[in-house]
Amino acid sequence: MSELNIDLNSPKILSADEFAKIKGDLGGKKIIFTNGCFDILHAGHVDLLSRARGQGDLLVLGLNSDKSVRSIKGEKRPVTGQQQRAFVLAGLACVDYVIFFDEDTPYSLINKVQPDVLIKGGDWSVDNIVGRDIVEGCGGEVLSLPLLPGYSTTGVIRYIRDNEIE
Repeated sequence: MSELNIDLNSPKILSADEFAKIKGDLGGKKIIFTNGCFDILHAGHVDLLSRARGQGDLLVLGLNSDKSVRSIKGEKRPVTGQQQRAFVLAGLACVDYVIFFDEDTPYSLINKVQPDVLIKGGDWSVDNIVGRDIVEGCGGEVLSLPLLPGYSTTGVIRYIRDNEIE
């Protein structure tokens, strides 16, 4: 039996510079931005991304690179590598573009994307959302959307560990 050779690329996965080149061709669409690690994709993630996309015309997702995830979550994370995470997220109809960032926060990326709406999950108060000053300074909106109760990557990892699932 031969191994599958899966191409984990997608036209939806761009660099910040590539996005900057196409932004002018987007025809004034309302750009939504959110970000995260999305280490193990679950229903809470998809729910938040779908609702975020509903706030505008185009959803740009800033994805923490493996380096960034390790920096903020520890050496045992991410569970899933950045290219795999980006490929899965790009496969969602509600996600228009995925852009990696290496820093602990997406501040620099938000400055490059210049979204009309910046969204995080309800565990973030609007006052603490990174990039708020950029978006509001350009007349945009910053939102903290309620999370779907009972879903978290940490919870999934804990369940697998506690139940010795391999």
